[in-house]
Order: sequence, then structure tokens, then C-alpha cells
Amino acid sequence: MIFLDHAATTPVRREALEAMWPFLTGSFGNPSSHHGLGDEAARALAAARAGVAEVIGCRPGDVVFTSGGTEADNLAIKGIALATPRGRHLVVSPIEHEAVLESADHLARVHGFEVSFVDVDEHGLVHPEALARVIRPDTTLVSVQLANNEIGTVQPIAELAAIAHASGAAMHTDAVQAAGWLPLSLDTLGVDAMSLAGHKVGAPKGTGALIVRGRIPLEPVLHGGGQERGRRSGTENVAGAVAFATALRLADAERTDAAARVGALAADLAARVVAEVPWARLTGDPVRRLPGTVSFVFPGTSGEAVLLELERQGVICSSGSACAAGSDEPSHVLTAIGVPGEVAQTAVRFTLGAETTADEIAEAAASVARAVSVVRDIVAP
Repeated sequence: MIFLDHAATTPVRREALEAMWPFLTGSFGNPSSHHGLGDEAARALAAARAGVAEVIGCRPGDVVFTSGGTEADNLAIKGIALATPRGRHLVVSPIEHEAVLESADHLARVHGFEVSFVDVDEHGLVHPEALARVIRPDTTLVSVQLANNEIGTVQPIAELAAIAHASGAAMHTDAVQAAGWLPLSLDTLGVDAMSLAGHKVGAPKGTGALIVRGRIPLEPVLHGGGQERGRRSGTENVAGAVAFATALRLADAERTDAAARVGALAADLAARVVAEVPWARLTGDPVRRLPGTVSFVFPGTSGEAVLLELERQGVICSSGSACAAGSDEPSHVLTAIGVPGEVAQTAVRFTLGAETTADEIAEAAASVARAVSVVRDIVAP
């Protein structure tokens, strides 16, 4: 099997498993309990929080552990908007993950917020002047992904954050796909909140964090015992937090070398596919893109059929976001960048990981050419 769907999930790192194992077995205490087992768990949780903070360049108290990226996005969008009295206007990009889009829609439907969508260009890039056109004095929050989960486009977040702050709005970025590939310094990016997910960097599913600066008010989405400094109630997943911190630290330490190697492999895959299928169209920004993301549309085919044929040949990839898999609707990301609906249905996304090899890329490219040819012959009128 050649696994080229790392944007959907990554294999769990052995180091993360080894780090979390004690807290699934002997050291199983509740970190809120005032006895030896509880104190041991609390110390492990504090160390994990400090480890995440070191990678992000924030204070440990700015780290809110969550069940993953979706919860982090929900907490950021709803929590900041509902806790900030300055206005009831949000700005998001139309290519955000569904967790951001649905959270903004919830605020509009239930709480009377107004949502504006900032324009993206044909590569999915948000230009600063486009944000300047839609931001208002009553804008509470701007949310733009650091890197898109379907086409890999990397946004100029620092420039966008400066525009948001000049208007008095807070800035959130969904950095779920960027972790392990791009620097995540909170100060360099200039953001007030950042969402992360463990299973994109080699931690188990069900782990993640929202990084939120202490000065930013945050209304909790989950109410109860007041854990996470009152921002996210519920008994903490100590083992998950330890695994997440371990995997994030290792991924960040390896990031520069991994990004260079995987970026070269992705460029090789793109070149090979275009050489074999010259009518294929690469989506996303040609320069500002994640190192390991290569996304195509293959007009005249069916994306799902190509995926099935590729899997039959031993290549595992996807048509886009795993969260939208099975939907009959074309990708909202591709339609937002101007891809016609019928062409968007032909999308195939390849996302490489740190363990991907050059031999796998050569074999995968040959498989793509065969799969597209087979499917095109079947669907051709």
C-alpha cells in the first residue's frame, strides 16, 4: 500500500504511543484529584501544556486542550465572538474547513451575527486588500486558515492579522494542516488564536488544542467542572495531551528537513502526472502551498472512480477533505476558486508524509496515469 492521504490522518508515532502509555495504565489518575495519582497526572498535563507552548511560542496558560481541530475551531469562533461585546460581524474565507463555516453559520442563525466572506483568487489565496474591503468597525473576529486542507494554499496570515488588528478585530487561524510543515510562532503569525489537531502530526485521533492569548475573552462551549481555566470543561485527556505534545514537538523539530524532502517529492509527483496526463489541472497556489499537497482535477473523469481504481492498484488518496467524504456536492473549496461543479467532481488529492519515498512517488504517478486512462475510457460518451 502507498499511503498518500496524510492530510486526512497520519500514522501514530511510536514515540507518542510510548509517552502516553503510562497514563493509560498505572498512572491513570484524574488531574483534578488531590492525591498522589491525581498529582502525577496533573504534573504530566502541565508538562504537555508547556511542551505545546514551547513549539507555538506562547504561555502554557494559553493552551486549551481539546478533542481535536473541529472542537478547537468551534471554541475559537463561537467562544471569541460570544465573549466580545464590540460587534456582531464575522469575516471568514469561503474555503475554510466546515468546522469554521458551520460555527459561523450557527452564530448567524442562532445569535444574529452577520458573516462576510472575503474573496479568494483562482488559487485560493486571500489577498490583504480583499480583507480590507470587507472588514468593518464592528467586526469581532476574522478567521482564515493558515493552509487549506484540500488544495494546500498557504495564506499571508501575518498581513491579514495586521489588517484585522488595525480594525480592532481578533484574528484566528486554523493551523491544523500546517502543523509539522510550517512555522507556528504565534507572534510571527500575529494571530490571537490557533487551532491544532493531534492526528495530523502523529498523535492519536481525538487530541488537539486551541491556542488563545490570555487577553482574548473566550466564552466556553462546554460547561461543567471548569477545567482548562474555565475555558473547556471536562476531565482532561491526560494520555492524549501527552501524546499530542510529544508528536507536535518531534514534528516541529523535523519540520525543515521534512518539508524540503517532501516538497521535492511532491514536485516530482506533479511533474510526472502532468507529463502523463497533460490535460490534468493542478489546483491551489503554485508557489504558496504546503510541501506535501498535490491536488488535481481530471476533466472527463469521475474523481471517485479514479480513487477506486487507484486503491485497486494499491495507492490510497482522497478526493478532498475526509470530513466531506461521501457528499454528492462538489467541493466548496474548488467551487469558491472558480472550478465548475462538474470539473470539481473529478478532484483527486495526494498528500505526502515524512515517510513517503521516491520509489513510491514513481509508482504512484504511473498508477495515476493508468487509473485516469481506465476511468476516462469508461465514462467517455
